[in-house]
Amino acid sequence: MTQATQSSQRGIQLSEAALRQVKLLQEKQGGKDLCLRVGVRQGGCSGMSYLMDFEDPSKITPNDDVFDYDGFKIVCDRKSLLYLYGLMLDYSDAMIGGGFQFTNPNASQTCGCGKSFGV
Repeated sequence: MTQATQSSQRGIQLSEAALRQVKLLQEKQGGKDLCLRVGVRQGGCSGMSYLMDFEDPSKITPNDDVFDYDGFKIVCDRKSLLYLYGLMLDYSDAMIGGGFQFTNPNASQTCGCGKSFGV
């Protein structure tokens, strides 16, 4: 796992590698002002699955927590944050097992693909 940017006080941690990757994807989406929404939903092989998508900042609500990484914003609704608080989002470009990786201290179980979890 790569080192997190600043932040022992952020509810969602982001490694330098993940920050570089989301900024690259943000640029490809054509919106330098887009934020990354992270959340959970029911489903997946372990009970809950992670959600990530870019979103216009105008959709941020008072019920969202916003974490700033040098101008890049991660947004999470408070209900999801109950399951994600302390999450470390990392990125690897390895050919096998690469992509975004979620290390969730709240998960009691995870699936083999790492994209869903149970509490």
